[in-house]
Parts: sequence; C-alpha cells; structure tokens
Amino acid sequence: MIARKLTKQITLMATKMPVISITGPRQSGKTTLAKQCFPQYTYVNLENPDTFDEAKSDPRLFLTQHKEGLIIDEVQLIPELFSYIQTLSDERNKPGEYILTGSQNFLLSAKISQSLAGRVFITHLLPFSLSELKNTEYWIENPDYFILKGFYPRIYDKDIPVDLYYPSYIQTYAERDVRQLVNVSNLHLFQKFMRLAAGRIGQLLNYNSMANELGVDLKTVKSWFSILETSFIAFFLQPHFRNFSKRLVKTPKLYFYDTGLACSLLGIKKEDDLNSHWAKGALFENLVIVDIAKNYLNNAQNPPLFFWRDNTGNELDCLIDEGLTVKSIEIKSATTLNNEFFKNLNYYNKLSGNDSENTFLLYGGNKNGTRKEAKVLSWKNTNEIGAD
Repeated sequence: MIARKLTKQITLMATKMPVISITGPRQSGKTTLAKQCFPQYTYVNLENPDTFDEAKSDPRLFLTQHKEGLIIDEVQLIPELFSYIQTLSDERNKPGEYILTGSQNFLLSAKISQSLAGRVFITHLLPFSLSELKNTEYWIENPDYFILKGFYPRIYDKDIPVDLYYPSYIQTYAERDVRQLVNVSNLHLFQKFMRLAAGRIGQLLNYNSMANELGVDLKTVKSWFSILETSFIAFFLQPHFRNFSKRLVKTPKLYFYDTGLACSLLGIKKEDDLNSHWAKGALFENLVIVDIAKNYLNNAQNPPLFFWRDNTGNELDCLIDEGLTVKSIEIKSATTLNNEFFKNLNYYNKLSGNDSENTFLLYGGNKNGTRKEAKVLSWKNTNEIGAD
C-alpha cells in the first residue's frame, strides 16, 4: 500500500475540527485514505440506494446512530445533510466526528460552505504524486511512462492497462457524474468537448473557438468547463497579476489533473505515439505543473500557482507566488540542456528583479544542477520547489 502524504494533515486536524472534507476525482483514493486514517469509524456510501434512502428519510437519525465516528462517501448526493451536520457538530463539539468525501467539489456551493464555515478542514486528494511513487516498486526513471500511465491508484494496484482503464473511466464519468451536475442531453458531444479540451492543454483558453468547433453556444461551453473543474478533471492556471508596466494577458490556461486521462482523450496509447505527438511538450508541462500543485495540496495548502505572459509573447510557464517571494519556473521536455531554455527566465528576472535563488528550470532529464541563471531540476524533483 502506497502511503499518502495527506495522511499527516488529516489525522492532525481530526483532533481539532469536527468535520474533515476530502474531495477529489473518482478513484483518486479518497475512501481508502479515510478508512486508513479512521479504521474504527463506520463507513457509508450514499451511492448505495438503501443507504441513500435511509439518509434521505431521516438525516438526524442517520447521523447520530454511529457513536464512534462516521465516514460518508459521496456526501454531495444529499445536500441537506450539511445543515444537520452543522447542527450536530455544534451540539456535540466533538473533533473529527464526520469525515466527508466526494468526487465533486461540493464546498463550491455557497449554501454548503456557509453551513460548514468554521467547522470543516478542507482537503483535496488527487491521484498519486511523483514523490508518493518514489521508492516504490512502481517507480521508473522515465517521464514519458508517467505521462502516458497517469497516476490513478487502481492502475498501479491492479496493473490495469491504460487503454482499458481510461476509456471506461471516461464513459462512466460522462454517464454518471456529468448527469449529476447538469442535464447534458448529448453525451457523445460532451465527450468530443473533453477531447477538444485535452488538445488545448497549456494553451490560453478560447471559449469562442471551442463553441464554434462544437456547434454550441458560449454559455454551454462555459458550463461544461465548470463541470470539468467541479469534478476534478481539469483546472485553470490564472495569469499572474503583477504588471511591471507591461500589458499582460488576462486569459487563463487549461490543464488536466491527470495526464493519463488526457492522453487517452487524445488517442495516445503507447510511448511511441507520445514521442511523435504534437502535444508531447504540453503534456510534459502539464505533468510538472500538476505535480507542483499536488505538493501543496498534500500539505493541505492551496497551490499559489500562476503563469506570466505579456502582450508581446514573452512568457513563463509557472510562477509560485508565496507573498514575500515569487519563484519563476520554465519547463522543457528535452532531456539535455540548451542555453536557449533560460531566455524567458532571464527576461522575467530582469524585469521583476527576481534572483537566481528563486529561479528554476525543470526539464526531462534526470540530473539536478546549478547555473548562474537558475537552479536546474529534473522532472522527478518538483518537491524541491513547492510545499513538500
């Protein structure tokens, strides 16, 4: 069993807060983690029809009959439970009493977040990070392997071929989760939308272009992107706001939470396909950026990640804004270094006054090093930048 880094924060905060929330994509390991952290708790899953009916018909009885603590899976299926949890947690004042998990970010709901305000410790569990897989039997010194395979635990635990796992995952997601969030009448068109989205990884998002290509209106495309966000399929990297007297782009970039899922949507089935694919560089960039984000999320911190681009095309792949310091990062999939790789870093640092101590080049090779311009890190060492 691969240890999850989020365990430490969850077990600590369960001694301080009455409610622990663990959200993330389906099959990211939320239930396994909750059961490992709280083996004495009763576990219920609201996707079970009998359990759903029991909780729906008498929420108070459902929540109070388990004295040793309760893990509620897919809790977003009965939103009214949150108000009862608020009342009961206030009455009993017992830390760590309720562990709520879900494959949708239910705390985005204003009503739910208001009910749990001040009572809930919020965490997001994504599929494995690179640092979680290091020193395990599954580790391979090859970023292409991980880009293609992705990081969903079941793939590793059960040794499932990616060309069998991901199509079923996508089909199940479209038929079950999407319909829970919004009434999508044409699931085939929604899956086409997902494929088009995967083809735009690392690009500035153009809603109008997507709408035209799909033959739907702008409102529909925005709604569908919201579904991808809420269900932890994709996320937006926002542009950094610091101006430096330059006109900056205001459009976000799109990334997927898992590169294996993105590869499947793009029809990439083996490493030879990946190496000849036009999206190889973007997928490598996605791998690195989401792994940096995981390092923060696994420490129960919001990832302070941005990108920077001015209106003349000068750009940096990633900035980490930690308040007093800003770390500038350029990402290259090449396995050997080239002096040209430091061009954008030098431009940004000259403009911002950033120093080489907070400047990083992440690349597809396996060696770390130090240059006068920046620290050079291998793709497998993102934890040396972020919160890990």
